[in-house]
Amino acid sequence: MIQIIPSERRYTAEHGWLTSKHSFSFAEYYDPGNIRFGALRVFNDDIVQPGRGFGMHPHMDMEIVSYVVDGVLEHHDSMGNTGIVRAGEVQRITAGTGIEHAEYNHSDEEPVHFLQIWFIPERRGLTPSWEQKRFEPSEQLNRLLPVISRNAKDGALHIHQDVAVYLSTLEAGRELMHRQSGNRRMYLFVIKGELALNDEYSMKEGDTARISGWTELKIHSPAGSHFMLIDLA
Repeated sequence: MIQIIPSERRYTAEHGWLTSKHSFSFAEYYDPGNIRFGALRVFNDDIVQPGRGFGMHPHMDMEIVSYVVDGVLEHHDSMGNTGIVRAGEVQRITAGTGIEHAEYNHSDEEPVHFLQIWFIPERRGLTPSWEQKRFEPSEQLNRLLPVISRNAKDGALHIHQDVAVYLSTLEAGRELMHRQSGNRRMYLFVIKGELALNDEYSMKEGDTARISGWTELKIHSPAGSHFMLIDLA
């Protein structure tokens, strides 16, 4: 099954300083039929205005991934970590037994656009940790580049769950295949451009796809695209 959720059907929260599109129930948006997809609990597409952000707030027993699409994100946490996460960089936080952190737009002039993704961990009570890494555009050109993985393969950041997060930039007319076992799922988000899945399903910028029951997925880009693919149990 491939279920396409168009961008305009995702819940949009407008707070003036923040515009956030939610793929799953989050904050004031609650839909009992849309809580999670496997271990994927939150997938928010956030735009934060210059000089604004999320003040210190707590998290526990969650794996939190942030990917900066455009702009610069500033991170502070109760473990003493401070980071400047620029476009193309990925950040992973294991909240575990409990942390507090803050995220701000580092710029006073330009918005920051980033994806905030939460996964339910494989077990509770993990030791909190934080890491970030830049992945060059050339590394993901016309291929699926693993940026998050439980096995931390190919230079990916480690996560405490049976998931793998890939980034890819497909040139116009190019395609690739992703294969997995039949008992797994895929979640795909179009960051920029357009895609076609298995020569049948069309997707545009901001659309998501929830995929189950397929062992092979053909991803074609008619005019060029940047996207994220999550492979999960």
